[in-house]
Order: sequence, then structure tokens, then C-alpha cells
Amino acid sequence: MKEINKLPAITISFWIMKICATTLGETAGDLLSMTLHVGYAMSSAILISIFFITLLIQLFSKKFHPLIYWAVILSTSTAGTTMSDYMDRTLGLGYATGSLILVSILITTLIVWQLTEKSLSVTNIRSPRAEIFYWTAILFSNTLGTALGDFLADDSGLGFFGGAMLIGSLLLLIVMAYNFTKISTIILFWLAFVLTRPFGATFGDLLTKPIAKGGLDFGTIGSSIILFGVLVVLIVISIVKLNQTEKINLITK
Repeated sequence: MKEINKLPAITISFWIMKICATTLGETAGDLLSMTLHVGYAMSSAILISIFFITLLIQLFSKKFHPLIYWAVILSTSTAGTTMSDYMDRTLGLGYATGSLILVSILITTLIVWQLTEKSLSVTNIRSPRAEIFYWTAILFSNTLGTALGDFLADDSGLGFFGGAMLIGSLLLLIVMAYNFTKISTIILFWLAFVLTRPFGATFGDLLTKPIAKGGLDFGTIGSSIILFGVLVVLIVISIVKLNQTEKINLITK
């Protein structure tokens, strides 16, 4: 079966955009559920609907479109934020229990994906079914990230800054493993993908929470606007680079 390239290259730019998107997902999700008092259940319903809309557009696209791809990433991040908060707070499961449930779901998704497709490729999509597995894993990894980030910030005693430092240290270890070991790059990708979500979550809390609680007190609205602006600039840059690459490929054919 011919591979369809619908995923971006895994570069430093990708990870910067991923962290921006997940941090924005944290602040935007909190903006809807808490600042605007929509509530976790209703916010989750709204944001999951948006996720399915963006996902359908992505699934029907014939090639990689940076705007569409990052719209789905952002929608999984915002939906993941309110879904996690609904599980942990409204249902009263708590951060630790919620994290364990989500870890189990994510691992199960990856195992079924591997058994079904014989691959966990994160650079090429070989079938619509594989793409659905890919986005399912991303949705639950982002939801897990919110629960894990909240657990580190609130229940662990590390606080927002301490949680961000711990996750940052783990991400640094992954970078070192990528450069100096023979550990599967796919395994390292999913570890990094999961960990960048709680990093974004703790960083989002650091931006929005009051100074008295260890935050920078930008608020959910201010932080969301700043992060959205940064993400838009990065997406525009990626679109320009993609168009330049496509033009070069046409010329060289």
C-alpha cells in the first residue's frame, strides 16, 4: 500500500509548536470551563465536538496541511484539558487515579495499534485506520498530560515550577537517549509526546495562576492570546517552508 505523508517532520520546530499548542490547550480549556463558567461537562462536550470536526477534515485531506494538523493537535489539547478535569474533579476520581486510568487507555491504544498495523510510525500514515489510531493516541496522551501535570503541581508538593522542572529534566533525558542510545525512536517519540503535555500543562498553570500560588498571573485570557499568537506565527512559518519545499521538488522533477 502506498504511504501517504500526512504528518510533519519531527524536528525542533515540531516540539516547540507542540509545547505551545498544549500550553494553549491548557489555558484555553480553563478559560472556557472556569473563567467563562461553562463547566467541565459542557466544555468537554463542546471541545470534543470541535475535535471531531477538525479530525474529519484531517482524515479527508490528501496530504499534510500544517494548519489542519495543528488545529487537530490544539483541539485534542483543549478537549483533553476539560476531559481530565471532568474525570478528576467533577467525578471525584482524583489526579492519581485519573492518570492511571488514562495511562492504561493510552498503552492499550498503542498495543492494539501495533498489533493491527504492525507499525507505530509517526512520520507516515499508511491507512485511514492507522491515522485513527494515531489521533486516538494523541487525544488520550494530551488528556493524560493534564491529569499528570495537575498531579505534579498540586498533589506531589512540587508546585507549578517544580513540576515543570521535573518534566523538563525527563525530556532532557529523552533527548540524550535519542542522541546517544539505540532505543527505538518511536518509543522515545511517544514518551516525549506524553511528557510535553504535562510540561505544557504545568507551564500553562505557571502563566495563569496568581503570584501568591506560584504563578505569573497573566490570567487565562492573556495567556491564551499570547500563546495563540505565537502558535499562529509558527504555523505560518511552517506553511511557507512547506510551500518552498514543494516548489523545489517540482523544479527538480
